[in-house]
Amino acid sequence: MAIGTAVERGGNVHVFDENGRLLFVRSAGYKPGDGLKGYTSSTVTIQRGDQIYVFDERGRLLYTRAA
Repeated sequence: MAIGTAVERGGNVHVFDENGRLLFVRSAGYKPGDGLKGYTSSTVTIQRGDQIYVFDERGRLLYTRAA
């Protein structure tokens, strides 16, 4: 199952597959500059504070790095 789209709504990032089914939801953070930074068919990138988080299509954390 690949990522079809990712959108930021109400302080969360909602990630959907190609058929529009919800795959997972993660916090978008609350500071200025936080939130969805981008996505591909296999990853979603979210910034929270001074950290960048990369999640796979199942919502598992792949890695973090400094922003």
